Formats: sequence, C-alpha cells, structure tokens
Amino acid sequence: MAHFAEIDSNNVVKQVIVVNNEELLDNGIESEAKGIAFCKSLFGGEWVQTSYNGNKRVRFAGIGFTYDAERDAFIEPQPFPSWKLSNLDSSWKAPVAQPTDGKEYGWFEPNQQWIEITTN
Repeated sequence: MAHFAEIDSNNVVKQVIVVNNEELLDNGIESEAKGIAFCKSLFGGEWVQTSYNGNKRVRFAGIGFTYDAERDAFIEPQPFPSWKLSNLDSSWKAPVAQPTDGKEYGWFEPNQQWIEITTN
C-alpha cells in the first residue's frame, strides 16, 4: 500500500490516505505521478507521496505537518517557539540539549530548560 498526503495552499497536510499499489503502476513500475493523478481524480487538490517507514520525505506525513519542497521533507509542527529546525534531519531541536542521564524530562518553555518529570 502507498500513502499520499493532501496539502493545502500553505503546504500544510490536510489528510493522508492509503492507495492500492496497483493504482501507481505504469508499465509494471510504481510511479508517484500516477498515484498523484489517481488522488486528484478522486478528491482534487494537491498531493504528495509519503512513506510509512520514512523512506520518502524523511518522515510519514501527519495532519498539520508541513511539506517543505526545498528539503523534500514533511516537517512536524514546531513544538515550542524557541526550538529551531535542524538542517541535518528536518526535525525540531531545543536550544539546550536534553539530559541523557536516564531520567524523564519535559521541556519548560518559559525558562527554556528541561525539567525532570517525577511521579509521586
């Protein structure tokens, strides 16, 4: 099965659908263009193929993700205003590295720091 993401005029993912691989075949070879044409014939709109295992466009598209054509990647929504987008893997990075001491942490945006999560 193949997956395709519908994107709006701002390249934000509106929906992700599953398409039978047979709809992508062009003389026995899978074609993204054939899949896009199939999606457009059913729903209209603009479509981009995504991959459940991340083999296409860095990661599987989700509703609210943005398709960045320059990076050819689906980008998750920015989790916090202080986080920056990495050029290496198109993921968001905190301005301070998360501790790696085996404890559980959550990001606290007002102080821009990691806070240990404790349970009572």
